[in-house]
Amino acid sequence: MASSSYGSREGLTSRPAVSSCSTEISLQIDPINADLDDHVLRLRGQLSKLKGVAKEINSEAKSQNDFITQLQMTLTEAQAGVKNNMRRINKKIIQNGSNHLVLVVLFALGCFFLVYLVSKFSRR
Repeated sequence: MASSSYGSREGLTSRPAVSSCSTEISLQIDPINADLDDHVLRLRGQLSKLKGVAKEINSEAKSQNDFITQLQMTLTEAQAGVKNNMRRINKKIIQNGSNHLVLVVLFALGCFFLVYLVSKFSRR
């Protein structure tokens, strides 16, 4: 019953597993009726295909990792550039803010001096 569900070939028969919950299958090989050489060659072919796929996956993973590393470096460089530009902008804002404050103080002093002159000449 289990041998038909797993497609057993001639010479290979399945035995019931030790525990009824197990997903593993035990096979008993009858070397007289089995064509094991063809089966082994097919398995070797499948194994070599799987190795090729694994190598391709490995090379793709390495290229993706290199790409991510380059993106991280680019992001770090961009972050440093933004940080430097923010420093420059902050310095300009502070300088312009200080100049503005100086102009406001000079304007206030000029107004006080003008009021002083007007009050001094108006008394005469």
